[in-house]
Amino acid sequence: MTVTTSEWPAELDVAQVRMARPTDKLAEVEEFYATAIGLPVLYRFDNHAGYDGVMLGLPGTGYHLEFTTHVDGSPCPAPSAENLLVLYFHGDARMYEVAERLGVAGHEPVAAENPYWDGVGALTFEDPDGWRVVLVPKPVF
Repeated sequence: MTVTTSEWPAELDVAQVRMARPTDKLAEVEEFYATAIGLPVLYRFDNHAGYDGVMLGLPGTGYHLEFTTHVDGSPCPAPSAENLLVLYFHGDARMYEVAERLGVAGHEPVAAENPYWDGVGALTFEDPDGWRVVLVPKPVF
């Protein structure tokens, strides 16, 4: 594996990164990411041009997830089994704390499509919409 840089590129002066997607299961998705995984709710909005939403992330960072629902519906079919949100932990114990919370909330691991994840000791879960989250016990590099 080749790592070319460990710093944000100067020619890409981005202040924040947000991954956003719709859902018809906003409450369940928030429960999965906020309560079971443990991402804090950073912001919530209601009836903004017909949209309700929640942003979750790591406080003090410019990276967060946004989930929205629209009054007219927001279906979001699951992508392939290789569309992943990957969370790297500081060791097995921290990863298993989250896996246990997911299990208590009724979410069991699913088989990873790519055998790489099994090889690094990762666990894969599906959120209420079928999107996959991979928990990895330690950073790769």
